[in-house]
Order: sequence, then C-alpha cells, then structure tokens
Amino acid sequence: MAGVTRRSVLAGAGLAVLAAPGQASAEVVGDYDVVVAGSGAAGMTAALTAAKRGLRTVVIEKAPTFGGSAARSGAGIWIPNNSVILAAGVPDTPQKAAAYLSAVVGATVPPARQQAFLHHGPAMLEFVMANSPLRFRWMEGYSDYYPELPGGMTNGRSIEPDMLDGNVLGAELARLTPPYIATPAGMVVFSADYKWLALAAVNARGLAVAAACLARGTAAAAAGKKPLTMGQALAGGLRAGLLAANVPVLLTTPLLDLYVENDVVKGVRTPQGILRARAVIIGSGGFEHNAAMRAQYQRQPTGWSVGAKENTGDGIKAGQRLGAAVDLMDDAWWGPAIPLPDQPYFCLAERTLPGGLMINATGRRFVNEAAPYGDVVHVMYDKASIPAWLIVDQNYRNRYLFKDVAPLLPFPQAWYDSGAVVKASTIEGLASAIGVPPATLRATVTRFNGFAVTGRDQDYRRGDSAYDHYYTDPAVFPSSSLAALWLPPYYAFKIVPGDLGTKGGMRTDARARVLRADGSVIAGLYAAGNASAAVMGHSYAGAGSTIGPAMTFGYIAARDIPDG
Repeated sequence: MAGVTRRSVLAGAGLAVLAAPGQASAEVVGDYDVVVAGSGAAGMTAALTAAKRGLRTVVIEKAPTFGGSAARSGAGIWIPNNSVILAAGVPDTPQKAAAYLSAVVGATVPPARQQAFLHHGPAMLEFVMANSPLRFRWMEGYSDYYPELPGGMTNGRSIEPDMLDGNVLGAELARLTPPYIATPAGMVVFSADYKWLALAAVNARGLAVAAACLARGTAAAAAGKKPLTMGQALAGGLRAGLLAANVPVLLTTPLLDLYVENDVVKGVRTPQGILRARAVIIGSGGFEHNAAMRAQYQRQPTGWSVGAKENTGDGIKAGQRLGAAVDLMDDAWWGPAIPLPDQPYFCLAERTLPGGLMINATGRRFVNEAAPYGDVVHVMYDKASIPAWLIVDQNYRNRYLFKDVAPLLPFPQAWYDSGAVVKASTIEGLASAIGVPPATLRATVTRFNGFAVTGRDQDYRRGDSAYDHYYTDPAVFPSSSLAALWLPPYYAFKIVPGDLGTKGGMRTDARARVLRADGSVIAGLYAAGNASAAVMGHSYAGAGSTIGPAMTFGYIAARDIPDG
C-alpha cells in the first residue's frame, strides 16, 4: 500500500529500534493522509472510512493487541433509526429520536452535535456493513434507559453484532484484545442472552436460551468456525474490514505527542518516529487508568474501571498541550461495581433482580437499585454512599446466576477473603459484620419486604419505569422488580463506583474537529470516542450510548478531512 514505508512495517511488527522509553524519535518513518490513534470502535471505524475514501491511512495502537475497551465490552450500540431496527419493525422516527435525545441530554451538549450524531449514525452503520463482515441484531426488549421521556422506546433501539467467524482474521485473531469476561466454553452467547441466562434455573425461556447458546456453539464447532460475539465480534469485524482495505495497525506504538507544522497538526510522534499526515484522528480512549488525572478531575474515591488498562488519557493530554478545551472531565460511564480480588465486576442484573436491595453506611436504602447504572453511581457520590452494600438472601442465591457462579453453588473463598462479600445467618449478624446498625438494617429489610408484598416501592419507585424490569424475574408477582428477603443465610456485596471508561475529553464540534476554549478549531485534529467529551453529556440514552456515538463521530471525522 502506498505510504507504508519499510520502517513503518517493521514498527508494526515490533522489530524497529525504539527510542528511549517515553521519548519520540525525530525521524519521519511514515507519510500518510490520515493517522488514527487508537484501535477501538472509534478509531477503526474512522480508519475504515478514511481508507474507503482513498486516503492513505494508518492506525497506531499503544497496546500489543487491537480492539481497546470495545473488544472487552458487550458491544451494545445505540443508534436511532438504523436499518436493523427498522427492518425488525421498531417504530422509530427521526422526530422521536431527536425529542428523546434532547430530553436525556438537555443543554449540556450543543444541539448541532446531537443532530450530527442522529443524522450520520444510520449511514455509518450502513457503511460498516458494506465494508466489513459485520452484521447486527436488534436487542429486542432492552428498553431505552428513560422510556417515559418524550420519544423514549420501551422495546429499545439498541443493537449488537451478530456472530462473526474469527477465521476471517487469520493470524490477526491472536492479536485481538481478550473480553472482559469470557463466554462460557462451547457456547455462542449474545449480550441479549444474559438477561435470560441469569434466570435459567427458574424460567423456561431462560433454559431455552441456554440451550440455544449451546446449540449455536455446537454448530459453529462442527462447521470449523471460531465464533466471536459481543465486543470480540465488533473489534474483529472492524479489523477484518481494515485488512481488506490494506490499512496497517501498528501495535505497541503509543501516541507520545502530536506533530505540528505552522500551527497545523501534521502527524504524531511515536517511539518509532514521526508519522506525518494531513490529519490526525484521536480515538485513543479515556483516562480511566490515569490516577493523577482522576484525582485532578473527578470525585473520590474512584478508579474501579473495566476499561482497557492502556487508557491513560494520552490523546487528551496531547490535545491539551495544543490548547484543546475539555468538557465532562468529572464524569464517567459509571456503574455499580463489586471490587473482586482479580478485577472489578460491573454489576448489572445482580442489583436489579428481585430479592436484593442496596444500603449505605447507615443501613438504609438510598436509591432505586434498578435505575440506569450511571444514575446509581451519581447518587452514590451525591449522598456519600461509598461503599454501599447489596444485600440478598439465600432464596435469591437459589434462583439466580451471580456473575458466573450458578445458583446454589458457593462463591469463591477469595471473594470473602478480600472483603468483597460477607455472609451471616441473620440480618443483624450481617449488619454487624459490615459495620452498619443492626436495628436499622432490620427495619430497612422489613420495610422493603412490605413493598414486595404490595408491588410498589413507596421510597424510590423501583419498578415504575419499564427499564427497571429488564433484568428481572417475570415469575415474581405483583412486581417482577421486588421480592422479600426472608431465607437465611444473608449476603452483602460491597458496591463501589465502577466505570466502563471516562466520559470527559476534548471538546469537539459537529464535524468532530477539536476546539480551543475560544471556539476556534485546532487545524488538522479530530477526536471521537472517549478521547472526546461525550455527546450524551452527563446522561446515558440506552445500551450502547458509548460505542454508537464513538463509531459515528469516527465516521464523521474521516469524512470531514478535505481531499488532498
């Protein structure tokens, strides 16, 4: 491919002689039209778009693997009015989508950026499907996170990748970033399946979904396929598109700084040398694993992230050195997490299933446990409820999958040893073990149990929203969100403010161009994904509100670069 020098190929293979650690060589080792920093969803979508425009494109990636946080994720994608949901009969319209996004985001994000996302998102998805092996499935029933707002949809707008055969990647499959949690061996599992797998012990549909996952895995193995789903499929499919377009992805090649000529960004500095270009697109993720930046910008305590460990804000800091303004730096894609000894566990279904409640240090409830996960953490900070505790009983444990531990099976001893989980034979004993007033916790459980009988949570309205019922048990009445705690022993899970990644980054306009504080454009510099301030503002419209906009603004950025 034109523009790929011998030196850049050697660098991508890890064979180039590097400069001293943390220092960039001054030698120009590659000349392109576009350099993309980061091989996550934003970066690879941008690179694919640029390449298909005929632009000489290269991707640099700090990690020794490609895919970033996207490869680790469930890969939900929130894009209103896309062809996948319209073909499935979802009654979406541009007017509904605009009303809903505006209601969710408010005045935090300029209307032009909201409109750019809504306008270009469907076209981006069509482009990706036309230029990669990726296909997508509607996540039927996964409600928008605020379906009661104008334009909200109780059956949801989110999609996820269909199964991808990893054989399309050839040798590159070995360089795909591993998932956050591995799929059960021999099964092909989609994100939408987990809702039902959690219920497989008590629900006929859950059992049928588990059987379907196993049947898919068996069929794939018999056909000689290497099945990928969720984030593995998304990252793998985008990488396959780049392979077909002859776009190199240079691994173990971090962005050290931006290269500037006459006040215009003209490339990047890496340990291997300078890669010159007419434009640079930053898709290098957030700063979730940069303790100093988190201490500077965010409320404490923090740092329980499941984002890719290489995400230390390199792209954001490079932009700031050139005067880039930043927004939303205090925020993240939050979610309640359990600090297990190996890594934080992002707690979705477990805190929503009936028979569990969350308390603070006083032994009282403080939040609707089934609310959107970002909202729950905002309340944890606002009410100084860190750590919180998720309280469940043995009836809950007998019925539901917890993380990857099947009902009735014991939790690993390491969970108890680390203090992430506490167990006791009585409510009062559990309270004493976690340091909350026993009488208060008993009163809290008694009151909650009364709500379960009536089916109405009079304190925090758990179950009032359609979203609250997504990860619940339809066999429980009168509300699938509420069940009494009555069967000992009792368990308490420590809950801390986890995240999928940080939400703040460089300020960009509707064309994904990076802006200074005075509104002027830093020529030649674009940003997308978590390196840019989120188009969702401080909120979260639905499952995939990270990846959908990341891909869309990567697409917008690559289309905006002028022809040479």
